[in-house]
Amino acid sequence: MATDGRKRSQVSSAPPRKISVEKFAEARASELEALHTIVSERLNKDFRSQRSKRRRTTAHDNQATKRRSRKKQRHGVAGQSDALPAEKDDKNVPRRIRRRAELKKNLEEGFCTSGDGTKRLRTHVWHAKRFTMTKLWGYYLPLGLHGRGRGSRAVLKWFKDGVLAHDASYHVAVQLEGTEECLLSVLRMVLVPSPSARSEDAARSIIAGAIYDNAMLHEFGAPCSTPIAPVTCMWRSSCQQNKDNDASVVYDGGACNGLEVTVRSSTLRQLWVWIHASAFTAGYDALKLACQKKMEESSRMICCISLEGQLAKLEVMGSKSFQLLQRTLCPVTRSNNHAWALNRHSLAEAPDDFKSDTVLENEVDIPSHAVLSLRVKDPRMLVEKQKTANAPESGCASILGNVQGTEDRENAVNGNISDKKKERLSLMGSELEGTGMLTEKSLWDVNSGVSPPVEDMVICQERYDQNKKFFCLDESYSEVPSTSTNLQCSRSCPVLLLKNDDGRGLHIGWSVILPLSWVRAFWVPLVSKGAHAIGVREKHWISCDVGLPYFPSDFPDCNAYLCLKETETAASNVREKLRPPAQRPLRVPTLPPWKSIQDSLREGPTKMSSNSLSNSECESSVVTVCPGDLFDGFMARTSFSLANFLNKFQGFSLRLCPHVTNKPISFTSFMRDESKAGQSQNGMTNFSYNHKLCFVRVFLHAYKEGFFEEGAVVCAPQVTDISLWTRSESSDGGLQVPQSAVASYLKEQSSGKWELQLPEDSISRQSYRWPIGFVTTGFVRGSKKTVAQAFCEAVLLAQIRGQQWDMMPVRRRRKEIYVLVRNLRSSAYRLALATIVLEDQEEDVGFF
Repeated sequence: MATDGRKRSQVSSAPPRKISVEKFAEARASELEALHTIVSERLNKDFRSQRSKRRRTTAHDNQATKRRSRKKQRHGVAGQSDALPAEKDDKNVPRRIRRRAELKKNLEEGFCTSGDGTKRLRTHVWHAKRFTMTKLWGYYLPLGLHGRGRGSRAVLKWFKDGVLAHDASYHVAVQLEGTEECLLSVLRMVLVPSPSARSEDAARSIIAGAIYDNAMLHEFGAPCSTPIAPVTCMWRSSCQQNKDNDASVVYDGGACNGLEVTVRSSTLRQLWVWIHASAFTAGYDALKLACQKKMEESSRMICCISLEGQLAKLEVMGSKSFQLLQRTLCPVTRSNNHAWALNRHSLAEAPDDFKSDTVLENEVDIPSHAVLSLRVKDPRMLVEKQKTANAPESGCASILGNVQGTEDRENAVNGNISDKKKERLSLMGSELEGTGMLTEKSLWDVNSGVSPPVEDMVICQERYDQNKKFFCLDESYSEVPSTSTNLQCSRSCPVLLLKNDDGRGLHIGWSVILPLSWVRAFWVPLVSKGAHAIGVREKHWISCDVGLPYFPSDFPDCNAYLCLKETETAASNVREKLRPPAQRPLRVPTLPPWKSIQDSLREGPTKMSSNSLSNSECESSVVTVCPGDLFDGFMARTSFSLANFLNKFQGFSLRLCPHVTNKPISFTSFMRDESKAGQSQNGMTNFSYNHKLCFVRVFLHAYKEGFFEEGAVVCAPQVTDISLWTRSESSDGGLQVPQSAVASYLKEQSSGKWELQLPEDSISRQSYRWPIGFVTTGFVRGSKKTVAQAFCEAVLLAQIRGQQWDMMPVRRRRKEIYVLVRNLRSSAYRLALATIVLEDQEEDVGFF
């Protein structure tokens, strides 16, 4: 009896590891028959669907699907949508099938192009199903969600409380390689400001590769060269580069943090310069000319290589962008060159797990403009880990037993997991990585080739086999043939993370730089985990809301701005011709007439002599005149350039105070300085103004009401105009121009240019106000900030501020300047407060 009892106690109550479906059905036959009897009694043994509850649909006889399937069978592509038949001619296959097969290919580098050479992003198929596509800068780009261009309120809410994602692969990187001294000399030729012009600590961090830098790229070879585009400069970390070149190099614990690296001018360094697609050709040519000039002077080799079609850029924006990256990116390398990742531990004392995980843990510890170099696992694999780990807690626990599921969870917590269970609960494919992936090339070696990701078909088949193995089904595992047999695929990818802000400490999001072949592997997981995809139009809304200039819309001194406006003008003319003449709106210039500002200096409130408006500084240069003679002036984008411009006015002190770090005089002291009082009353006719017009970017806030559109004119107000809005007893104050004067304010010439027209009658002259600038980015609908961005002439702004300060007590003076803004199709002037950007921050070279 004791023996029988011992045998019964050894029998396990857990279900068997393998289940036979036939035996399971036979054992439950009586239960199924009882259920069938109950259902048949309720339906009176009539299992036919009732005619009153049938849906009238043609889904049972889909003729369109049948026609498509027959066409595929006729062309020999039935059952395989990714490949074309080798024996068939490509011209005989329908264009839809040919293009879809082409776009589904995941080449190692390069973009798919259309017949006219227009490039398509790797996410083109995903965006084309959901977005309105447009042809811009040689690419098919997502313009925005379908509709009339509204929806900004929802986008701004997603940015404030969620995550936005944008495929910015149309930005192209140019790689410069040479000695550190030569690269710095090249950057000084074409960049403003150059890295050497920064402070000592900032320059050391930039050159060491710890942070990236924003600057303005100019044409090479001219004293007053035309700006090309804002660029982002990234240096390869010297520690990481030496580690890749020589694995035997040993560094101290704090020597490779990117902040304490000794700068050596003789070391061979690499540098990436990211340029927008609209200005890539001009920017690349300028960098090549600068490199050639430096090689001729120093007889040292400098390589300038275009990385177009090799690198991609994904932008993740919003308040929860870092949390999304934590859920998507799983680091597999132990990076020891980020000092901000280690708060209390040194690299020598920190454990291995701490080194590998703390990089993406504390966002506060990561400085602004930081550059993080990581190797992460394929994010498509990370989804499988979450699903299989939660499987024993849900439906699988009822099938396999709660005892086994509880045991697996306890062992997982305690660390006692068998090899078989570890294979089921761990990340699929992680055991194949091992330590070999740590020796793979970093992202900086993308020019020599990076392994592409595993194909989706292979991952789906592995996931299917893993699920069958998890449910203990006795079926053989089938192998999926890979179309890229010549390429060695990888399950990990090198990436670079860039932390972005608006220059004033407000965090915007992150930029993920990765190989081009890995874009689709990252894009779908980002969107599926909560990121809202946006297009070019929505990105412009975000940049205006955070107060950053958007290229090329807010860079009127660049050639890319002129090309964009010409494209918009052509599209506007086509839309206008499609409407009846009676319904066509008032025709206004798409490109603001910047030359009309000179008329304000000659005949406006300042009334300077005509001989003083000469560009004697830059007349000898060929490239000084801005594109198409439509923008005659320069943009002051740094406090240093604005201060140099103000120092040229001898004997007259302009009421502008550029922001300078650690300056002895604050703006409050400058505003209350009585020594400059009354200088603006004498006008500006007594000093010589022989320089190009200087424009500064300003923020416009409506004083009480008004909506400022793109292209609106900013005008100089009179003292009596301000009292119409500021007086408390005035209920309906404002300034109006005659309706007839709205159409005659700007007149189109036979050459296609628009010029400012002076009113002839006295009534129109009384309400006429001289322009001082134009709005480049209007209000964003749904935004609570209601800020517009404009460019105004610096001398006129200083004169207007001086007049307003002299007419009021010192205590009532304010930093903002009262201006008038009028939309070109409106007859009403609106009072606005203008804030000069360079008075709040030292540089205005950041872009979004």
